[in-house]
Amino acid sequence: MPAERPYLTGLERTFGENEIIVSKTDPKGRITYANRVFLTVSGYTERELLGKAHNIVRHPDMPRCIFKFLWDTISHGQECFAYVLNRAKCGDHYWVFAHVTPTFDEHERIIGYHSNRRVPSKQGVDAMRGVYAKLMQVENQFENPKQSLAASMPVLVDYLRNQGVSYEELIFTLV
Repeated sequence: MPAERPYLTGLERTFGENEIIVSKTDPKGRITYANRVFLTVSGYTERELLGKAHNIVRHPDMPRCIFKFLWDTISHGQECFAYVLNRAKCGDHYWVFAHVTPTFDEHERIIGYHSNRRVPSKQGVDAMRGVYAKLMQVENQFENPKQSLAASMPVLVDYLRNQGVSYEELIFTLV
């Protein structure tokens, strides 16, 4: 039986051009810090977020393969940029332009992650909305998350190959 889809209002939340959503996580992705902008936009309290997996704000229309790409990149010590569709506690949605970086200790071991999210460009959101819809079409054919991921990742790779760009190049053409 497919998992129940979280409640969605269809309403979009925004935040100021000069505001930055900031969060920090441990190496497993559990939230250790959330700034006031994150709390306001997401609708969660600090108590509700701290210690929870960052995917608490995952929107069901956000392709798993994008998160896999992001996690593969940052877990190998590299920074990653991405357009991300998030879900607020009340079911509203909000788009962000995310910059996620690993945090290292004095021995160059990853001890957590730091994410800054800014207001994305309209051009970027419009472009990624189309890409994500194609990826979700593939993912929605499978009830099993691992199967959906296995099916959508090659679609993403083929899309990038056909565009003649890397993921990062695609993202930065849309900023």
